[in-house]
Amino acid sequence: MTGSMHLLEAAGARFLLDAGLFQGRRSATRTLNARVPFDARRVDGVVLSHAHIDHAGRLPLLVREGFHGPIYATPATRDLCAVMLPDSAHIQEKDFEYLRRTGKAGPDSEPLYTMADALAVQDLMIGVPYRRITHLRKHLALELVDAGHILGSATLDLRITEGDNRRIVFSGDIGRSGLPIIRDPEPPSGPVDALIVEATYADRAHESVAEAERKLGDAVRRTAARGGKVLIPAFAVGRVQELIYSLHQLHRGGKIPEVPIYVDSPLAVDITTVFRMHPEVFDHREHLIASGAELFDFPLVRYVRDVEQSKALNAARGPAIVIAASGMAESGRILHHLAHGIGDHRNLVLIVGFQAEHTLGRRIQEGQETVRILGQEHTRRAEVETIGGYSAHADRAELRAWVHRLGGQVRRAFVVHGEEPALGAMATLLKDEGVREVHVPGHGEAFDL
Repeated sequence: MTGSMHLLEAAGARFLLDAGLFQGRRSATRTLNARVPFDARRVDGVVLSHAHIDHAGRLPLLVREGFHGPIYATPATRDLCAVMLPDSAHIQEKDFEYLRRTGKAGPDSEPLYTMADALAVQDLMIGVPYRRITHLRKHLALELVDAGHILGSATLDLRITEGDNRRIVFSGDIGRSGLPIIRDPEPPSGPVDALIVEATYADRAHESVAEAERKLGDAVRRTAARGGKVLIPAFAVGRVQELIYSLHQLHRGGKIPEVPIYVDSPLAVDITTVFRMHPEVFDHREHLIASGAELFDFPLVRYVRDVEQSKALNAARGPAIVIAASGMAESGRILHHLAHGIGDHRNLVLIVGFQAEHTLGRRIQEGQETVRILGQEHTRRAEVETIGGYSAHADRAELRAWVHRLGGQVRRAFVVHGEEPALGAMATLLKDEGVREVHVPGHGEAFDL
């Protein structure tokens, strides 16, 4: 379901809608990610829905293969990419170095892309504010609408005025109503000729954000009482900041004990700085801006950059909360904390986001007794709990409400970005909402609009 990328040919131009990396089992995803399935030099531009790596992570590869066109995104997405893509390049280079060192790299193999490729992307990015019409070509216009998924996320509204006027809407990832910090998702209005829509959680319902916060408080109190650590793999953009916000509220309300909270991720620290740069996209703007620096800073929170400080957390005794990337526990410092802590029955591994198939996070979430971390097998003795209310993806009811607000004016729809049960559920939902023509495209499938 990862690796979001759609090629649109319209008005004499070729534009990509997203350019994301496939994530999951490395042996499978490396082949999928190795090349883009078209000539990158013939792509005129990219429109980016948001900065998550499964939507933006192949931008450096495009540059590596000869792309040099404009990349349109909200200013917040542009600034997040300036942090996240170099981090992704660092991971690619480290992975390649590991393969080379262990003799698993072929003689002609190379990193998927390099730091230079990632830095080159930033020179191509153009910041486009929400609700401003931007002309990509003479007969092709773009409007970005707040998708409410993460900071700067957008639904792409494209209008083609060559011949018959046509409108194509790409949902990107649709967020949830009522999440802290960012605004609620806003669907575009009016008739839509082709809707490309995500289906991540179309087959299930989330608990409320209030219930998620209550469960978070319970988890912290329970784990602290037995002297354990709460280990939270968390997406550096969005999830880390939401957790800090919720922990702040719980602490102010006297609902959690005085335990230190460590944000052990240089990437998350940098991304939190980007959040501070963009209060214009916050929800309840006046309230949050009035909070000032307190939004992400309070006495219990400590941001960790230094490697030695990170290592020291594993030796530290007593209760603590450790929040670290990556969100699916496939890379980053969370791996070291899991390796040291998953065998301790006092600890809790708290899953607060989507875990793709074949990822370490998914294996832990499913309760596997033995998991492989950093090349070694570990027996899991730590408690595992999932809190679904912090998901940044709309659930079935929220997706239905989003589609319903289009007023039954969608001529045809294409369901993407979901595992098999969710794709089918979303297709059924769309038909129930009056969309007569619904497709679930296969990888590489093309349609004439």
